[in-house]
Amino acid sequence: LLLGVLLWAPWQALHGAPLTELSGDQDFQLFLQKNLEFTGKIRGDVAALQRVVCDTFQLCNEEELLLVWQDLDIAQVLLEQCHKRTFQAETCFSQIRAGLRVYHGSLATIRDLLPGHAGLVETLQLDMANLSSNIQQQMEDLGLATVTYPAENQDPLPTFSSRFRHQVSGFFILANFQRFLETAYRALRHLASL
Repeated sequence: LLLGVLLWAPWQALHGAPLTELSGDQDFQLFLQKNLEFTGKIRGDVAALQRVVCDTFQLCNEEELLLVWQDLDIAQVLLEQCHKRTFQAETCFSQIRAGLRVYHGSLATIRDLLPGHAGLVETLQLDMANLSSNIQQQMEDLGLATVTYPAENQDPLPTFSSRFRHQVSGFFILANFQRFLETAYRALRHLASL
């Protein structure tokens, strides 16, 4: 319940965020609708991987794993610029792209953990790269500043002191990514409603 309140509360601040310069742009609205659907698909794929982790390793309850999580170095990308009262599309989009890049790399841990689902992980990574590219293109079309990231290099997989820690890491990567996607989805939906 507390998590729900924490995730919901910042969105109340968005109701006053003016972005009138973008709200009437037909191409921008089309971009938002298309990428809302795309983000929804990615969320569904992450949820499918979460179910696999739950079914395979019996790791389903976040509260039970918090003590282990504190000892793990797991990326958690926050999208604070996407739910501030002074919401700006440019900074929010930049944070979404940066977060997609972080999670793209983190999914290598999931692919290693669930080799039987490598195809789904690779599809998810491709979809994330496409969403990031869509956002970059839209930012360029709107004349917003963009950051160009270097080509993906394959960082070595992190090492874990035990198989269990590897599994818990996978659980939290997916849980954090799902929260990130929820925030990104809400930001796109908010922009579409202006």
